Amino acid sequence: MPSALDPSFSAVNVPAFSRQHIADVAAGDLAAVCVPGFFDRPTLDSMTAALPRLPTVDYRPVRVAMTRFGPALNDFRTPDGVLRAEPYWAEAEAAERRWREADMQPDPTLISLEVLGKAWGSAVTAATIGGRPAFVGMMREINAGTLLHYDDIHLEYPDGLFDQEIVQQLTYNVYLLVPDEGGGTSLWQHRWEAADDVHRLRYGYDPRVVDGCRTLTVAPGRGDALLFNPNHYHRVLPNGTAGDGLRRVTVTFFLGVTATGELVAWS
Repeated sequence: MPSALDPSFSAVNVPAFSRQHIADVAAGDLAAVCVPGFFDRPTLDSMTAALPRLPTVDYRPVRVAMTRFGPALNDFRTPDGVLRAEPYWAEAEAAERRWREADMQPDPTLISLEVLGKAWGSAVTAATIGGRPAFVGMMREINAGTLLHYDDIHLEYPDGLFDQEIVQQLTYNVYLLVPDEGGGTSLWQHRWEAADDVHRLRYGYDPRVVDGCRTLTVAPGRGDALLFNPNHYHRVLPNGTAGDGLRRVTVTFFLGVTATGELVAWS
């Protein structure tokens, strides 16, 4: 597919994030921006040494085979798009406590938020719900890939969720471990429309939903950081089977550009 012919749907490697990079991805003028070597090897080794201390759970295999630390807002959404607040806040508080106890040093979430805030020109804060900050900084191990899907806070919570008005959404990943082969992310230049639901496969979509759409695949290395617009259909590719490096572990969260021009984050 001729993605290279469309400059508005391309991925670039840059030495550091800038405000323009963030704005371009949010607006769809770039598909993705990657910063290779966001974390160096000694920093990564220190971080991954703490992984065994984090209590993780296996996420619903019917949806996607994943091992995860930390709650996601979507797991507490009712069918009519309302947050089940009591269990969400209980999980969020427990995750924050367990994160402190694991003592991962340095903290990849805090560093990432600080760097993104400096690039944007103002601090990134947690999105709030009724004045309470949402959990930020989920850690996920996805080795078998995911279904084709999109993420859009406006469609997931159509009556609104945050105290802030979100006008654009981005996904941030930083890669603590990567497999020897596979594990990249494929993106398609297509956003959800009502007609797409004929291709719905429970928690994802049949690949026919993106037939004829421009596409690209990004495959960050260990220590790289990636920004992309999750409103585009996307999927994580399965890891390969060669060699001993078969784990794909990322710290991930969403960023929202607010109506007042701030950046907020949530997982």
